[in-house]
Amino acid sequence: MSKTALLFAGQGAQAVGMGRDLAQQFPSARRWFDQANGLLGFDLARVCFEGPEAELTKTENAQPGIFLVGWIAFELLKERVPGLQFQAAAGLSLGEFTALVAAGALTFEDALGVVRQRGRFMQEACEATRGGMAAIIGLDEAKTREACAEAGVELANLNCPGQIVISGPADRMDKACEIAKAKGAKKAMPLSVAGAFHSSLMAGARSKLEAALAAVGIKAPAVPVVSNVTGLPHGDAAGIRARMVEQVTSSVRWEDSMRHLLAQGFTRFIELGPGKALSGFMKRIDAGAQMLNVADVPSLDVTAKALAG
Repeated sequence: MSKTALLFAGQGAQAVGMGRDLAQQFPSARRWFDQANGLLGFDLARVCFEGPEAELTKTENAQPGIFLVGWIAFELLKERVPGLQFQAAAGLSLGEFTALVAAGALTFEDALGVVRQRGRFMQEACEATRGGMAAIIGLDEAKTREACAEAGVELANLNCPGQIVISGPADRMDKACEIAKAKGAKKAMPLSVAGAFHSSLMAGARSKLEAALAAVGIKAPAVPVVSNVTGLPHGDAAGIRARMVEQVTSSVRWEDSMRHLLAQGFTRFIELGPGKALSGFMKRIDAGAQMLNVADVPSLDVTAKALAG
């Protein structure tokens, strides 16, 4: 039997129109959007479906929006494939919350509220600090760490071989890119983001998120959920709380997370939510792994058919 892991999209995957065709075609998807609107007290569905892009890209909207579309993709896949089984879950940054809900560690309602607050806390940290991020292409981790140390910035995302994202003060990003290129990077490109995510500049969000997580119930997950912070499965509820707070300022160890699952015998991965970034990372990590995704009606059809086969 092949082992299947669910992977949930993270910030940056948002796109105006996400989830719209799912809500138009499936009444259950529309109900999830309506429930989220009621819980949050504003029309998140409209922001997802219609934008404008500047509104959707705001961290406080993008995070609950991506969480919601990823969750609905999961629920619709269960509808289409009633015997759906998975043996682990993971999510990129905010997607880790969706993974925890899918594994039964958090309720949908609690996680949606925490993710909305997390987005707001991170937005506030962005506004309090002038931060930036850059993608470093074609340079290994050791040399990227050297470039970060010399420029005074930090590693944010270790996504896959040859793609690392760095984070730190905005006025140091150009220098960091220059140093990375001098060390052999094929490309070093500043990213269009609100601030320095997954760096110490997000420290202002940590204590607020800790308080938000303390107010919700967390259980041990029914299947392993891999932590972005460690690249290994979460432990008990207290450990989950601690890691999810640390995650805001820690590097996202995505490649390590996927290599852990591959080493455990996982051969099939289903990306849930907007975009296909995680599928792209997996191609660079292990091109032999089977990747499926659910982002819209056509991809849901293809994935449901593949799982039924």
